[in-house]
Amino acid sequence: MSKNAVLALMVALLVPVICYWLVKWRSEADIIMPRRYYMDSVVEKSTDGKTSSDTVWHKTANVTLVNQLGDTVSLYDIQGKVIVADFIFTRCPNICPALTRNMAKLQQSFSHYNEGRKVIDSSIVRFVSFTIDPERDSVRALKNYADKFGVDHDNWWMLTGPKKTIYDFALNELKMAVVDGEGVDTSFIHTQKFVLLDREYVVRGYYDGLDTTSLARLASDVGLLMLEKDRKKKRNLFRK
Repeated sequence: MSKNAVLALMVALLVPVICYWLVKWRSEADIIMPRRYYMDSVVEKSTDGKTSSDTVWHKTANVTLVNQLGDTVSLYDIQGKVIVADFIFTRCPNICPALTRNMAKLQQSFSHYNEGRKVIDSSIVRFVSFTIDPERDSVRALKNYADKFGVDHDNWWMLTGPKKTIYDFALNELKMAVVDGEGVDTSFIHTQKFVLLDREYVVRGYYDGLDTTSLARLASDVGLLMLEKDRKKKRNLFRK
């Protein structure tokens, strides 16, 4: 066999191996972002009267309710922040206190010290809890409940309002019946899931609010979504 033939054979054998290790190295360096979950169909009408259909990622609709301080607030008031949401009620004897304690720990994990005082970093994430028993969970009841768990009121809303509004939002916008499976009681939604929304109000994850591993993944995913936000900013700067 000639030297050229040997060289060609070595190259033929080495190229796939080198490509494999390059792809493996690249894939390990890549960051896996939290997935998007649901698609919506949209119909667009052109100037000539023709219509066309397309699909877009499901954007959670706005909802307006009252928080534990008596302020009327809307989901879309939260701008440029990741949102972590759950569903509780103040008379709940079992999972709700545990969910709220874990949410409070998560809130504290995004804190920093300013002039010797612990401050929640509200520029990153906002926490929202919806009561599933709004007839009895008044503003005062939610405020007392929040104070019991050391909630930072500037960074965590506990919301009450019309039951139909809350339940429609949970079922149709956050898709709680889908994620909880066939066993969900739609007449009285009670789930231990935390829901993660990105800054565009798109659902990016469901997490077991009673499981430490799942909560650690949630904290990590919040950071990843903020990284996604920073990358978008950099791309926009380069376009200018």
